Amino acid sequence: MEYKPEPTDEEKISALFDQLSLPARIQILLIIREQPACVCHLEAALGLRQAAISQHLMALREAGLVSIQRKRRFIYYSLADKRLIKLIEQAAAIAGIPFSRIEQISHRPLPNCPCPQCHPELPPEYSCKSLPPSYRDKP
Repeated sequence: MEYKPEPTDEEKISALFDQLSLPARIQILLIIREQPACVCHLEAALGLRQAAISQHLMALREAGLVSIQRKRRFIYYSLADKRLIKLIEQAAAIAGIPFSRIEQISHRPLPNCPCPQCHPELPPEYSCKSLPPSYRDKP
């Protein structure tokens, strides 16, 4: 068995920034900053495929940045540490980006999102699948 030394403090900080280095991961953290979200909500908000979102969520979960909670057949992702948002907010300020501009991604409900949080009135057969025609393209 190979000996692996404990990472230095600097390596731990670098690993955190490495997990945040992809825009989709920052977007995911912003979306779940105030309220947990399921994968189908993240799909609707980001316009990414489920497989790509799942890979990002797995990396964030393995890094301890997100946690999961199961409710019936749905898995919801939430922030493991709310201080991550302050870190993103400070990084945005350093980059000259108003936080109000990037935090808009977390607004709910999304009109074209089939998740139970955005459309709790939908019958279960539509949740996290597709919206019925009467709901599509509603403002």
